[in-house]
Amino acid sequence: MKNWIVAFRLRTLPLALSSILMGSFLAYFRGLFNPVVAGLCVLTTIFLQITSNLANDYGDSKNGADHQGRKGPARMVQSGQISSKQMKIAMIIGLVFSFISGFSLLIIALGWNVELLGFFLLLGVGSMVAAVAYTVGKRPYGYAGLGDISVLIFFGFVGVMGTYFLQVKTLDVHLIFPSLSCGLLSVGVLNLNNVRDIESDKVAGKLSVPVRLGRQNAIVYHWILLLLSIGSAVYFTWMEYSNVAQWMFLFSIPLILLNGKKLQKSTQTEEVDPLLKQLALSTLLFVITFGLGLIIKI
Repeated sequence: MKNWIVAFRLRTLPLALSSILMGSFLAYFRGLFNPVVAGLCVLTTIFLQITSNLANDYGDSKNGADHQGRKGPARMVQSGQISSKQMKIAMIIGLVFSFISGFSLLIIALGWNVELLGFFLLLGVGSMVAAVAYTVGKRPYGYAGLGDISVLIFFGFVGVMGTYFLQVKTLDVHLIFPSLSCGLLSVGVLNLNNVRDIESDKVAGKLSVPVRLGRQNAIVYHWILLLLSIGSAVYFTWMEYSNVAQWMFLFSIPLILLNGKKLQKSTQTEEVDPLLKQLALSTLLFVITFGLGLIIKI
């Protein structure tokens, strides 16, 4: 059980849930928060994230990105703690639970509206495919450096705007900006992961963004992600401003900037790994303070 808990990579869950929280806070801000729908969004996201983590463990072992020279936490298939067959079965079970939870969510949120149900089913299946195909298969898109785009789409636009729509049933163009904030910070966590693994990824032929750009340019790229995320939140707040409490998220900004500064100063691979957890938790704090600022009236 301990090995499976390690394989689940529970430390990734706060980041995955950030976009769901953001979408739910925005729905509450519009006066149409639905706790049942929000709860099912959370459950479905947990299943999808754990399934993605299992697929990553399985796929990176198969494709050679996880090997003895790799830095960072041990992976269960590569280390022999869990067999490839067991991991594959667990991955399939995760997909089944994701589908059941996701389908239940759509029926409760949308009823039997065929057009909307069909669209969100395609979106849900796309999320499931993206969770697995990142590292699994003959041509995993993560090995082509497309993981950043996928994270921006699913941890940003789909997570935030999808959660919002399932509760409010409409969309607002201004939602692009909080979606960007969540998505870009999530891409930042992935970038840290790829900076940490840059040498082992080169050996495995995994052309992540840091492998393509080089370490120094990847640090510049990281700063761009962080600053654009902050700028998007500031712009949304300025456009939707009605209360001073809406600027509460600014208290989380020093932690986000500290992450970029620590990465810039890092010289050893081992110094990068703690920054993943730090940015993931900073993202969660950013979302909570952003959301509280929307619902608290001063």
